[in-house]
Amino acid sequence: MVGSVGGEIQIASLSVEEAWASLKRDPDSVLIDVRTNAEWAFVGLPDLSLIGKGLVRVEWQGFQGDRPNEAFVGQVVQALTAIGASKDSELFFICRSGGRSLRAARAMAAAGYSRCRNVADGFEGPLDPNRHRGWLGGWKAKGLPWVQT
Repeated sequence: MVGSVGGEIQIASLSVEEAWASLKRDPDSVLIDVRTNAEWAFVGLPDLSLIGKGLVRVEWQGFQGDRPNEAFVGQVVQALTAIGASKDSELFFICRSGGRSLRAARAMAAAGYSRCRNVADGFEGPLDPNRHRGWLGGWKAKGLPWVQT
């Protein structure tokens, strides 16, 4: 559900397992990875081929200098249109650990997409006591399908 509190759009956050279950169940749902090209290349990507879907990839911000992608909303709209998704399709946004994806989901909700969700622990999850990601939570740590390019 999308709502507003104090002028800020509120987005529901789901676990990676909940997102995966919804993606399997709902043929119109879409997973949108908002990490950088470098992250996709060196860390890996969620693999949706087992459920007959493709992954939408649009950077929320660039790798060099962390500059925001000013064309983000337009690029997502274009990608969604290309696969036949609508403003009523359930959209799951994923990043490394849930921060950028939340901002991306808010941006798309503000653009009129009514079912935007944040994948809370993202692809790599939170830092462990040794300051490493990928062990405590996230898509990879939970054993969901992924590929390395």
